[in-house]
Amino acid sequence: MNIFEVLYNEVISFLGIGHVVEVVKSGDYSSLLTFNGILSVISPFIPFLLIIEIIRALVYKKFKIDDYRIPFFIFVANRFISRFISIAMVALCIGLFEKHSIFKTTFTWYWFIYGYIIWEFSHFIYHFLAHKVRILWCLHSTHHAPENMNLSVTYAHFFLEAPYADFIRTSICILLGVNAPMLFFIMFIDGTWGAFIHVGENVLKDARLGFLNKVILTPSHHRVHHARNVEYMDTNFCNLLNIWDKVFGTFKYEKKELPIEYGITRPMNPRNFWDVYFGEIYYLAKDVWHAPGIKNKFFYLIMPPGWSHTGEHKTARAEKRKLQEKLTVKQINEVQVAAEA
Repeated sequence: MNIFEVLYNEVISFLGIGHVVEVVKSGDYSSLLTFNGILSVISPFIPFLLIIEIIRALVYKKFKIDDYRIPFFIFVANRFISRFISIAMVALCIGLFEKHSIFKTTFTWYWFIYGYIIWEFSHFIYHFLAHKVRILWCLHSTHHAPENMNLSVTYAHFFLEAPYADFIRTSICILLGVNAPMLFFIMFIDGTWGAFIHVGENVLKDARLGFLNKVILTPSHHRVHHARNVEYMDTNFCNLLNIWDKVFGTFKYEKKELPIEYGITRPMNPRNFWDVYFGEIYYLAKDVWHAPGIKNKFFYLIMPPGWSHTGEHKTARAEKRKLQEKLTVKQINEVQVAAEA
């Protein structure tokens, strides 16, 4: 296989049009009417939307190569490092836990509703832990490093995050009885929507999607999730159904008066692949090395990002508390000024 054939196969794989190409070559279009055929037609939606996003940015002279360069490098690196590791983790969890499920479900519409609610719960658990356990944040921070939102961000992940996420999500779903074939279908829907909610502002300026903003998790909600603004930090962990964010109190609407600032709070170079990909791991290792005692070293691994053995915490919770205290003092001062006037 020569280099051009390899590149051709990679492009076809990225665009998700492999099955469609085979159908066109064979001339037999009947397979497109099957379930798998329908999925193969939907698969190219996000890659082509990304291309449209880039073309629009070029036409309106808003294209910045730095907004796409690092996510592209990460995507290429992950293709070499972990091509099959994620699907292997899903298969492993199904094999390990299916026999221990509390009950069995079938691939029907009513069990699909149940399955999606459970899937969203499992996604919430994985995503919440990825923000609250520092060693897991090291895997997830790569996805939050870009300082502009566009569809290429959906491809920016540390290679070990997918198997970790799929272990958590698949295990919970299988143990709670979600039918395995239905789980793969849910994963397909979730992956497609999960990519779409990263759509850039040059394609979708107001990402609230009208009335849907109150019903499902829209790109607007996910932009809030990617914000480093203190008020927005650690919110909107769900992917499509925001039910669990509302249950656990982590739901947050985008505020017009509070523009979103993308990226992570640590000073970093978002244009440096090594800093984006390995930066958090480096600083975690540095903190563990300098921490006094085994206990503190262990705590740096499992406590939230920003935790410090000195007590000078800069976690999201601590920063939000400081912000609230400042707002409270400001309100008191305003009341006093008004009373004196």
